[in-house]
Amino acid sequence: MGDSRSTVMGRPREFDIDEALERAMQVFWERGYEGATLSDLTGAMGITKTSMYAAFGNKEQLFRRALERYAEGPASYATRALEEPTARGVAEALLRGAVRTTTLSEDHPGCLTVQGALAASDGGRPAHDLLVGWRNDASLRLEERFQRAVDEGDLPRDADPGRLARYIMAVAFGIAVQAAGGLGHDELQDIADMALRSWQP
Repeated sequence: MGDSRSTVMGRPREFDIDEALERAMQVFWERGYEGATLSDLTGAMGITKTSMYAAFGNKEQLFRRALERYAEGPASYATRALEEPTARGVAEALLRGAVRTTTLSEDHPGCLTVQGALAASDGGRPAHDLLVGWRNDASLRLEERFQRAVDEGDLPRDADPGRLARYIMAVAFGIAVQAAGGLGHDELQDIADMALRSWQP
């Protein structure tokens, strides 16, 4: 993602870009966009505000980079789930992935894409809109995958791909909210299992 030897105005950076971005992602995950102050971020990243601006731009730009890292790392299960051979397998992989990812850490249970957008002041609107777009895109990709399942005969012809996608996404994000509220892995897995038992496209 970045090179720790990159230069800013001819001087080598004295920190690891990837490590700093990982730490920023953790702060956003724990505190949300608005709850994460510049001092929180630079303190966790181990850099000055000047270095942060030089390497990442402003807070919104840093958040975008952190979200990309989250999508490619902890949340990459969502992309892999779409490659499952059956629609039910896709749903199961998504829900199990949601349970696993939202309970990775006691410090910040839940999902960055849910936690990050909880507040909605004018200052947080760009992050809120970014995350709404991220979630909508994920739902659209799931709908497209379910449509493919209909076309291939894996789902019944009268199945509604959009409705199925909205249902699975609602359960997945509900799992994230419940995780942030303190439910543990086993309780969340039970929610996922109940949703899968009711799978009737």
